[in-house]
Amino acid sequence: MGADMKMILRWFPFGDDSVTLKQIRQTPGISGVATCLPRAPAGEVWPLETVKALKAEIEEAGLEMEVIESVNVHEDIKKGLPTRDKYIAAYIKTLQNLAYVGVKCLCYNFMPVIDWARSDLAHTLPDGSYAMVYRHEEVLKMNPASMAAAMSDESRGYSLPGWEPERLAAMAGDIRFYRNLSRGAYWGNMKYFLDAVIPEAERFGIVLAIHPDDPPWPLYGLPKLITCAEHIRTFLALNGSRHNGLTLCAGSLGADPDNDIPAIAREFSGMGRVHFAHLRNLRRLSARDFDETAHPSACGDLDMFEILKALYDTGFNGYIRPDHGRMIWGEKARPGYGLYDRALGANYLLGLWEAIKKMDKMDKINKMDKMS
Repeated sequence: MGADMKMILRWFPFGDDSVTLKQIRQTPGISGVATCLPRAPAGEVWPLETVKALKAEIEEAGLEMEVIESVNVHEDIKKGLPTRDKYIAAYIKTLQNLAYVGVKCLCYNFMPVIDWARSDLAHTLPDGSYAMVYRHEEVLKMNPASMAAAMSDESRGYSLPGWEPERLAAMAGDIRFYRNLSRGAYWGNMKYFLDAVIPEAERFGIVLAIHPDDPPWPLYGLPKLITCAEHIRTFLALNGSRHNGLTLCAGSLGADPDNDIPAIAREFSGMGRVHFAHLRNLRRLSARDFDETAHPSACGDLDMFEILKALYDTGFNGYIRPDHGRMIWGEKARPGYGLYDRALGANYLLGLWEAIKKMDKMDKINKMDKMS
């Protein structure tokens, strides 16, 4: 079928990143960045002037700002509380402001309380690099507050999306709330949000791309919804608009050995519902333990060639970014978001994409030759 895409990197503004826009601009094949307002509290409107200034800074560096990752969904929306309507209205106003400056894709999540979890942000791998890892039993021994403290100690002073200070104080009470909320009710709260927001996203020309749960299994009794192909089908059926789509996060979904990532990519990209792809590799140590690794297929358990081919074959024309990288060559950066390993990953993925694209072209020429 053929397709094209844009390769981007995630970047945190306002001095909250060790990587500069100049460095990103010098990375071959990178067209832009996925960015955010890292200190913006959930539920507040992103000011238009701030968003315009952010875009101007990025464009001055020769890059695009077409993707935002992410605008946090207020917990009252996820809980289905009466106050959710005012927070949904603020979310829609933020979408409008983002559309005004040319944003085309919003990656977000609907995970309750905890966006992601790791047991160690700087585990030493056999090659001497440092990476984020997950050990299920260690995580279960922690409570969210102790995990937050441990991760904060390893964050090098950078913000950790999903572990914002204002969320930590309410975590214990929020977990108790969700333990008494049925899975059906949580799906209902998600549908309420989508039915309010997606028509406005259509009007503004922005596609929404939900991020899967990380890790994709139950933790602390919290509901986990975007964890496998079956649940993704349920989610997409909540609102059939193309603007209600998926961020295909290979690492998040791939942590579960039962998830066939190329098949998931092929199914949902084939429906036109994958708008963004986070591609990284991991090495599973057991069904619930894994190390994050370098991007090449040989370094982990995920076949990056087959994932990219599934996207290409189904006409994917959205955004791809190399996801978490290791700390290599002495770099000191935000865990998962240094420059060097992600730059290597981006160009590995670009090389695979070029090869797949040229293979497709050669196949078409050979078919024409056989027909003539």
